[in-house]
Amino acid sequence: MTYWEFTGRELVNCTCEYGCNCQFMALPDKGHCHAVAAIQIDQGRHGDTQLDGLTMVGIFKWPGPIHEGSGEVLPIVDERADAAQREAILKIMSGQDTDPFATVFAVFASTITTFHEPVFAPIEFEVDVAGRQGRLSIPGYVEMTGQPIRNPVTGAESRAQIVLPDGFEYEVANIGSASSRTIGGPMNVEIDSKYAQFANLHLSSHGVVRAT
Repeated sequence: MTYWEFTGRELVNCTCEYGCNCQFMALPDKGHCHAVAAIQIDQGRHGDTQLDGLTMVGIFKWPGPIHEGSGEVLPIVDERADAAQREAILKIMSGQDTDPFATVFAVFASTITTFHEPVFAPIEFEVDVAGRQGRLSIPGYVEMTGQPIRNPVTGAESRAQIVLPDGFEYEVANIGSASSRTIGGPMNVEIDSKYAQFANLHLSSHGVVRAT
């Protein structure tokens, strides 16, 4: 197994209402799960291959709860990645070179039946974890915007967090609202003002790298 590790930031948007039952081992509130996930690698490596500054995106659909499987995914990798970096990122995204079920990548990979051919495309992605703001644009594939949840009466920003000390993706996530829409490609996903998580990530082949 080739060891990998990276620090980065993510914005994930899914079809659940704010809070997302899946974060608490419950069933998705719509009965199914559709999601768009974007991760900016700030510093990272897979073996001797450096991954600093690259972005990876997954568009996901499960017909029922994630653990029941039969999911599909379209992986999208930053076109700036060279051949070695593309291979490394796809191995990470597909749960390879990872201890069994140690990361969100490995867990999700075990539930996917249809892996669409990966896309290498220009990716515009900005995310402010603390500010709960983000934007993803991949021309011809998907657009996503994220923002804070707002009080429906006053319009004031509402701040909430999910803390998972033993989580396989993050330890703390700031919760917001996001909307996503595919505009091409093999998958159709449309999410309007639903659950979004903004999180700082530190992951490796062995799972979440926890603060000591």
